[in-house]
Amino acid sequence: MSGIYGVGNIVNATQYANQVRKNQASSTDFANSLEKASGTDKVETYKSYLEEKFGVPIMDVEVWGDQDSMDRFAAGTVGAGNVAIAPNILEEMANDPEKAAHYEKIIQGHFDSLPQTEAFMASIGHQITSCGVVIHPDGTAHYYLSGEESPEYKAKVEAEHKAKQEKKAKQARENAERNQKIAEERRRVELENLKRQNLESVLYTQRLDTTRTSYADSTENLLTAFEMTLPALPDIREE
Repeated sequence: MSGIYGVGNIVNATQYANQVRKNQASSTDFANSLEKASGTDKVETYKSYLEEKFGVPIMDVEVWGDQDSMDRFAAGTVGAGNVAIAPNILEEMANDPEKAAHYEKIIQGHFDSLPQTEAFMASIGHQITSCGVVIHPDGTAHYYLSGEESPEYKAKVEAEHKAKQEKKAKQARENAERNQKIAEERRRVELENLKRQNLESVLYTQRLDTTRTSYADSTENLLTAFEMTLPALPDIREE
């Protein structure tokens, strides 16, 4: 049975897997030591054997399998070498080889999975902060794992966010500049239109209201001469 719970600080999971392989204890030596022990000494002897076999301290604590209990336990652990066994289960393991083999297999499963777990966390931009295995008083077990974003991933996300914000700011500036140019051009056109309208109005009024006198040696030439006295309207077309 497995679960994921919160917590902790960064530790390289692979070092624990390597440590396990380097610290395998002789089952024959252990059996001989266990036969000589009895009672509390037997449990302590077995616990020492487990610590030598897995290369990590064994916590003989009572942790139940509900979310709150696991959260409280996980909050106090760091690294990848956390193994907790309920005292009653540890005693059963010390006195029953079959139960010992069963639970040791569960513990070994945690350490065997560490390289894969570490690789998975790296693939999603995270790193292990705390993980381990807990064997509860009722004999059930949970694996737990917590992690956080790696420094590299955090830097990547921050860089992407910064680039996105800078792009938005640049776009906003460009839009503002474009809108300003459009507004200025609109005002220029409106002013030119107003000037042209005023000029046309003045010239037209002048042409209508001004009294002119012309003379010529014939009626045909008189009309032409009079027309020539009219002021010419300027070409006010846009260049």
